[in-house]
Amino acid sequence: MHPDPDAAHAEIRLREAEMIAVAYRRAARGDAWTALVAAIADALVDLEALERRLARQGGLVSLGYARGRTETSGGPGRRHGGPGD
Repeated sequence: MHPDPDAAHAEIRLREAEMIAVAYRRAARGDAWTALVAAIADALVDLEALERRLARQGGLVSLGYARGRTETSGGPGRRHGGPGD
């Protein structure tokens, strides 16, 4: 057992990062610069895809919230006595 659980997690991540770096370097036939550029390019593509998914999810959540308000506007949570009442 590791004395610090966060240290164990960081150690696992470091090993994973090293394995990925080795794979990129092998794919680049030993050229470290090409491997680095390829890894960064792949990370940016993944980041962009994640941002698009999050934006879509945010839109769906907002739409669901707006629909929820519309569907329950006459329910028990409705405020009375406001300027429009």
